[in-house]
Amino acid sequence: MSKKAKVSKLLVIDASIARSCGAPNATFPTSKNCRDFLNAVLTICHRMVLTDNIKEEWDKHQSIYAKKWRSSMVAKRKVEYRADVAFNQTLRDKLDKVAESDKPREAMWKDCHLLEAAIATDKIVISLDEKARNPFDKAAKSIKELHEIMWVNPDKPEENALVWLENGATTEKSRQLGN
Repeated sequence: MSKKAKVSKLLVIDASIARSCGAPNATFPTSKNCRDFLNAVLTICHRMVLTDNIKEEWDKHQSIYAKKWRSSMVAKRKVEYRADVAFNQTLRDKLDKVAESDKPREAMWKDCHLLEAAIATDKIVISLDEKARNPFDKAAKSIKELHEIMWVNPDKPEENALVWLENGATTEKSRQLGN
């Protein structure tokens, strides 16, 4: 493990990762990429953020492998439950104003709880959901609090998510919304 990886970050991990990660013998690229990413979170010092909404989504959508992974994370005390992350009506009002149409507005509202958790923690969202990422990216150009949020998709090879994670999940402007 590199010296940089010892800095623990709180990651908001979307249920899209939990739903898509496959068993150790899974070979479908998305299943493998999500599984490898979760395993890296488990073995590196990073932690997972859970709020009521995120927990509810994970409970509903997680694969068998993701359920086992989450149990291991809890056993290692690498899950931080944040009951203090509140519904942010002001943020939702701002998103509502900048949405170009109903479809991106609905995508942002569906995943706004991820941003609320990220804003309250280390400002990192891990998700496969590009339908939400794209309108959030556009919204970040006019909503200041979204600028610092990094959105990482472990299923996009060009993002080198595992390398970034192993190197400490440090802030990279290219990963931030609005860039």
